[in-house]
Amino acid sequence: MKKMMVYSHDTYGLGNIRRMLSICKHLVDTIEDLHILIISGSPMIHSFLIPNRTDYVKLPCLNRTEQEGYSVKFLGTEIEETMKLRSGLIRSTVESFQPDFFLVDKKPYGVENELKEVLHYMKHFLPETKQVLLLRDILDTPESTIRIWEKNRYYEAIDHYYDLILVVGTEEIFDLRSEYRFPPSVSDKVRYCGYIQKEDGRKGRDTVREELGVMDEKLVLVTPGGGQDGYRLLKTYMSALEVIPKQVKSLVICGPEMPDQQKQDIYLAMSRYSHLKISEFTNDMMSYMNAADVIVSMGGYNTVCEILSLNKPAIVVPRVKPVLEQQIRAERMSRLGLFRTIHPDELTPESLMCALEKELNREKGDAGPSRRFNMDGLPNISEWVSQFLFDNQPIKSAANGSL
Repeated sequence: MKKMMVYSHDTYGLGNIRRMLSICKHLVDTIEDLHILIISGSPMIHSFLIPNRTDYVKLPCLNRTEQEGYSVKFLGTEIEETMKLRSGLIRSTVESFQPDFFLVDKKPYGVENELKEVLHYMKHFLPETKQVLLLRDILDTPESTIRIWEKNRYYEAIDHYYDLILVVGTEEIFDLRSEYRFPPSVSDKVRYCGYIQKEDGRKGRDTVREELGVMDEKLVLVTPGGGQDGYRLLKTYMSALEVIPKQVKSLVICGPEMPDQQKQDIYLAMSRYSHLKISEFTNDMMSYMNAADVIVSMGGYNTVCEILSLNKPAIVVPRVKPVLEQQIRAERMSRLGLFRTIHPDELTPESLMCALEKELNREKGDAGPSRRFNMDGLPNISEWVSQFLFDNQPIKSAANGSL
């Protein structure tokens, strides 16, 4: 048996934990006798399907208050006390679990440097444990990211503690090594895996459309991801509903982290429309995206991968605060024709309706060139994990049991 520990950076939204759960599922599906323990502060981890041979340790939740600031989400404790508690939980978990492989999401030292002691412990007492950093394609602007990485000494952390950096993206969209000025010793550890191809949903397109009462009509799916900052997008779409033809039906999934008052306002306002259905959350987003003719969304990594996986017409309104990650991704991908984008400063009912009309009237089959992209992120991650764990022993494919 091989043991893997996954640290999921979760202080805002659902993106990190969804991505890490997808990775864990693929790993246990393709690597025999691998057992995974996730350590996460996500308040929603219990709402997702946990893969076989996988379990989790739940950390106290945090909120992101600004670019690099955090507050305690639920407990009435001070941030320093809570970080000490989180760090102690992580340390005791590592000491008890004794992982063979440690996969860290995004921050080399974790949130508020809570992994520093753990990395030091493993370096000296678990020297055989492989330590790998996972980065999504874009973190923020080069200026902001370089400043933060230099301030927190992340380059030195990678050089000293980490065996490899796996990037779930492509150089074509964003080359972290040059954009973020990685020193040679760090650049040499970077491996591009490609974007993450999302699995098919659990329900077929026709089944979902029948459940929603959609026959020959067009269906628009609107999703702001976790929803914490999605109110304006939904409010704008609600205003656009006044002029959307009745033969176009809409499904809005507002997200479980939208503030209660905003959620109530949206539910109340949208209750007037018979051609609209609204839900708070689904753990089977791919089924509903597949059923839609057009997707209106924000520009988070997972949502974009879902759009690319399905080759769906989409309108992306990226988040621009507190970081510009989504805006950079949306601009670069829209220039390649992968989807249409609207900057938040230009988001109005009129601009959204204009973009929506163009996507609804797009010729069938003309959904952009996304299929030429490298979407092999999951199998490539499995290859690297397997090489570290089994000294280049081949891994099984989930489909046919061979490479």
